[in-house]
Amino acid sequence: MKSETNTWTKTELQIYILLLCANADSVESKEEINLIKSKVDKKTFRKIYNEFCNDTEENSFEKIDANIHLHKYNQTELSNIHKEINEIFLADNKFGMMEQNLNRILDNIIY
Repeated sequence: MKSETNTWTKTELQIYILLLCANADSVESKEEINLIKSKVDKKTFRKIYNEFCNDTEENSFEKIDANIHLHKYNQTELSNIHKEINEIFLADNKFGMMEQNLNRILDNIIY
């Protein structure tokens, strides 16, 4: 059964993707969360974080895919998203196997 996909702003989608990255190894470090919070206001962070916490990984991928296609990002915007993804992966000075796998999956969705 397909989940209902919300339409997000580009900023909301960015935060959602970064939350997924922070949670790739099932541990959201303080450094990762603080970095994400620095990119958005508290209200938007809370809204997206609450939604993220209630989604399965499959739902997350479906929502990201739908919203990436909806916004029709240009190459520069996609490169910026990829740069921010890497910042989150490296925020806690670890880039484990789970994060590497998620990075490949997101590359396939985003590009």
